[in-house]
Amino acid sequence: MRKMLLLVLSLFIIGSSCSVQRMAIRSMGDILDNTMKTLFEEEDLELAEHSISSNLKLLEALIKSDPKNEKLLLMACQGFASYSLGFVEDREPERARRLYLRGKEYGMRQLKRNRDFEKAFTGNPAVFENALQSFNTKDVPFLFWTAYNWAGMINLSMTNPQAIADLPRVQSMMQRVIELDESYFFGGAHLFFATIYSIRPPILGGNIEKADMHFQSCFKYANDQFLLPYVYYARYYATRIMDRELFENTLDKVINTPYDILQDQTLPNKIAQEKAKRIYKKTDQLF
Repeated sequence: MRKMLLLVLSLFIIGSSCSVQRMAIRSMGDILDNTMKTLFEEEDLELAEHSISSNLKLLEALIKSDPKNEKLLLMACQGFASYSLGFVEDREPERARRLYLRGKEYGMRQLKRNRDFEKAFTGNPAVFENALQSFNTKDVPFLFWTAYNWAGMINLSMTNPQAIADLPRVQSMMQRVIELDESYFFGGAHLFFATIYSIRPPILGGNIEKADMHFQSCFKYANDQFLLPYVYYARYYATRIMDRELFENTLDKVINTPYDILQDQTLPNKIAQEKAKRIYKKTDQLF
């Protein structure tokens, strides 16, 4: 009887320990969530870069202890996408490709908990697209950021036929985001399609009219305050139609808009301005 009581007590202590650990991780997740929000208000790019990279490693450690924590998985998915775009892609594309892959995998962990999606993941694109109908509005953040990472990885893997073959799946995910909430992250799914339609030649599905339509939808949500879409508009749309005046005016708009016009998007706006300045220096090459 005594041995049985000791066994029960031991199991209770172990169970309580796991529960306490889980509570601690979730409390830490709340702190990290606030930290990430604060970082988006940061104007010092060097400070932000070092802080985000440190937070990403801490996130990965917490996820290892609580692998099904949705909040942590979403922060990692968004964090790797934001870090890669803002600080790595222009300087180290191969490293950025690997980081986008990590962000994508964290998002997929959550999305594949949907059994319909998991079963369809390796099926043909039509089956995959149909499975996306099982997601609803609450799934939009995971759909968007997972697709964003996947698209970034593909964009930096253009010599890999398998990566390019995955693009229709990414497009299906972004289309589902538009169907569920086209305003999410300042119309970010519209920005994805606007860029795709601008970059591709007509023979491969490029369509400058559709590109402009998606850019205009994106601008509606950016409202002259979230600056990144305007950088893409200059870089991909204006250069595609060879309109140098539009190109220069759009970049001037980005550079001259106060980067803290949206306090909670100060960092993305500062990054957009730095990208705009780098692109401006290539004007003669692009035209």
